[in-house]
Amino acid sequence: MMNLDDIKRPVEKHLSGFEKTFKGSMKSPVPLLNIIMNYIIKRKGKQLRPMFVFFAADLNGEVTEATYRAASLIELLHTATLIHDDVVDDSNLRRGFFSINALWKNKIAVLAGDYLLSRGLLLSLENGDFHLLQIVSNAVREMSEGELMQIEKAWKLNIREEDYFDIIRKKTASLIASCCAVGAASVGADEDHISLMRTFGEKVGIAFQIKDDLFDYEHNNLTGKPTGVDIKEHKMTLPLIYVLNNADGATHRRVINIIRHNHRKPEKVEQVMNLVNESGGIRYAREKMLAYRSEAIALLNHFPDKPTRQSLEQLVLYTTERNK
Repeated sequence: MMNLDDIKRPVEKHLSGFEKTFKGSMKSPVPLLNIIMNYIIKRKGKQLRPMFVFFAADLNGEVTEATYRAASLIELLHTATLIHDDVVDDSNLRRGFFSINALWKNKIAVLAGDYLLSRGLLLSLENGDFHLLQIVSNAVREMSEGELMQIEKAWKLNIREEDYFDIIRKKTASLIASCCAVGAASVGADEDHISLMRTFGEKVGIAFQIKDDLFDYEHNNLTGKPTGVDIKEHKMTLPLIYVLNNADGATHRRVINIIRHNHRKPEKVEQVMNLVNESGGIRYAREKMLAYRSEAIALLNHFPDKPTRQSLEQLVLYTTERNK
């Protein structure tokens, strides 16, 4: 598998251009907002979402200024949702850095998130990118629905496998799907190709989230994520759902009782994690992840074999083989 620097090489110059558009779209006459925006820019991630946008665009035509705006729109709205998520979750850290709400308190964090949402909307409206805005707005709606569905299921602890896939399709996969769809739309691709890229991105996103959920059951210090945290938060993910679906009545009741009443006790959480490992939950989830990955890569056969497609295939592999 290629490393991320090699994967992004075919669109490296576009990513540099995107950075300028993104930074420019965040500027404000309010000094406090500029301080917060600069803090956000300095702790940027791996640029996976812009990479999906530019790869999808290049597969379907020539990258345009609309593509740069599409990537910026995605990043603005996604960053806004992350800031709001940290407020909702009362989280003080994001990727190892202090969150906005930890540094500037909740009120300012919510307003900063609102500002980013407005900048994304205005960036599209001022340039007539209505189709792009529609695609991304639908993704934000689905992300909100997915989060609320997950919260509801965490209360009731009655999640089925089909519920799980519906939640992660909305919560995670919808964003990657929209990255691929807006990339194609930004270069004038027809609706069939936009739909194809959306389906591709959705399958990648589902595989990506299953991989993320698997981290919770792996004793891996590279993840930066404490093992068992999903159980402590009543999040029922695929490895656990598989075990519950295949457990006898007594085991099922015992696990649910631990999640409901003993999820703060490390030794009890460890019991559930061991059961998931011993009962094939990890293996089952990984097989599902690999199946979605294969389906996504197969869709790329509709496009000419070129460096962009090869890198996009490698990016799909990266999302499912990463160690953090």
